[in-house]
Amino acid sequence: MFDRPNIDLKKQKLIVYVLLTFAALAVFGQVHQFDFINIDDDVYVTENLHVQSGISLDSVRWAFTTTYAEFWHPLTWLSLMLDDQLYGLNPGGFHITNLILHILSTLLLFWLLNRMTKEIWKSAFVAALFAIHPLHVESVTWIAERKDVLSAFFWMLTLGLYVYYTEKPALTRYLAVLVSFACGLMSKPMVVTLPVMMILLDYWPLQRFQMQQRNSIWLQLREKTPFFVMSAVFSAVAVYAQYNPEAILFPFGARVATAIVSFAMYLEKMFWPFDVSFCYPLFDRLSMAQVAGSVFLTLSITAVVLISVKRMPFLFVGWLWYAITIFPVLGVIHVRAERYALADRYTYLPLIGIAIMVAWGVPFLLRRKDIIGKILFPVGFAILLILSYTAWKQCGYWENSLTLINQTLRVTRDNYLGYYIRGITYFNLGQYRQAIQDFNRAIELDPQYEVAYLNRGVAYEKLGDYQQAVQDYAASIRLRPRYLAYYNKGAAHINLGQYRQAIDELNIAIHLKSDNAYAYQSRGLAYFLQGDRVSGCRDAQSACSLGNCKLLQEAKGQGYCW
Repeated sequence: MFDRPNIDLKKQKLIVYVLLTFAALAVFGQVHQFDFINIDDDVYVTENLHVQSGISLDSVRWAFTTTYAEFWHPLTWLSLMLDDQLYGLNPGGFHITNLILHILSTLLLFWLLNRMTKEIWKSAFVAALFAIHPLHVESVTWIAERKDVLSAFFWMLTLGLYVYYTEKPALTRYLAVLVSFACGLMSKPMVVTLPVMMILLDYWPLQRFQMQQRNSIWLQLREKTPFFVMSAVFSAVAVYAQYNPEAILFPFGARVATAIVSFAMYLEKMFWPFDVSFCYPLFDRLSMAQVAGSVFLTLSITAVVLISVKRMPFLFVGWLWYAITIFPVLGVIHVRAERYALADRYTYLPLIGIAIMVAWGVPFLLRRKDIIGKILFPVGFAILLILSYTAWKQCGYWENSLTLINQTLRVTRDNYLGYYIRGITYFNLGQYRQAIQDFNRAIELDPQYEVAYLNRGVAYEKLGDYQQAVQDYAASIRLRPRYLAYYNKGAAHINLGQYRQAIDELNIAIHLKSDNAYAYQSRGLAYFLQGDRVSGCRDAQSACSLGNCKLLQEAKGQGYCW
């Protein structure tokens, strides 16, 4: 983006590598002091016994066969297992690994762009934006988003190997690209768009279309066929892993409207990344003006890009990079219902496309060397400083669950999801009354939010108010009948001495999930308390066969179930 300083090229590149590393450390170095947060970190680490077992034959087998957490990403699991083996449950170690992967991706991105374009400082500007942009805080500081930073590393590595291959095509280099691409896919399914990025880079800056004038497009497509096949397979696996038949999906028209507005809002946040939030609730309602304005903005940019494609191919490549990589997470096609409209982590790779448009487009439009040297450099440097400070401040909010969600509620309005998450945070801290207050607020803002009723019921149980808990479980069941609500309601009825009602609820829970030992144990207890020892022993034995023998042992201790 700037004039080259009067320094040897190798020294310039070395300076860039050092500055990029320093910038990332300055913004994110604080993470080594941060804790786990109570949103998905439990799923991925703190309550995941497979991860806590470290690297072993069984854990590797599990990583490659499970779709736990709605993803098939074995390399992500293995990286977390390795961290646990190295650091135990010290969250600082997990955070440091995320940061290392982010820095490596940043350096690879600079190497990649500079290798293709020979433009050191434009490439450095793009890499710097990637390194310190506030929207990237979520991906780097959230341990559960290890899949983001790991897949991004393999994304950059794959493109770097691909550039090597294009410089001197050979089977070994081609296979290296394929292997790296497979590793990316096994880190996060979002990498499925990478083959399209290769074709875009073939157009600019590699200019491979000009080198092979005859049938050049078909030649590029044929070369990418194995990559597209792998993308199709992994896309199918991702759909299977995330499929939830109980999910309440929003109407297609509403999803399209939300995607259109989200597409434009991500652009806005890239250029004005202030008051960023951990979670943005779904739009209450979208006006025609919002949708029409977003459509107009998108079509206008697209028209400008297409008109100037020959003069400024970098705009075309950057715009398609953004549009194609952001599309899979816009929610037009999905198999599970989401409770949020936007997520900062979804911009981790797409932002690179916009950064390319800015880094190459602005100097091209200004043209005059004196303006570029005297104005553009200090302006660009000032922008990076402001973004670095904003990202550093945003990063600090991720110190623990409570500071994160309090900040979220400060910068968003009527955020029912934020109140629900803070309720969970207070619950985990044993502050059940504060948790209930936040669940109340979440329900007030969204009376259809069934999981808030469910967890408020659990909080009431902790306070000994089983009758209120039963009412909340019943409300949750009315909105979405599922195993956990029936199980909890049955357990609450037992505490109220209502054994017949408890058995009725637990019958439904077992019908919905017949492989859960706790439901059999609770129903067996209800039978025993009701005086039905035969049924109680039967359920105690069923629970034991599923791994929980506590009730059976107690029954045998009292002379039953022999």
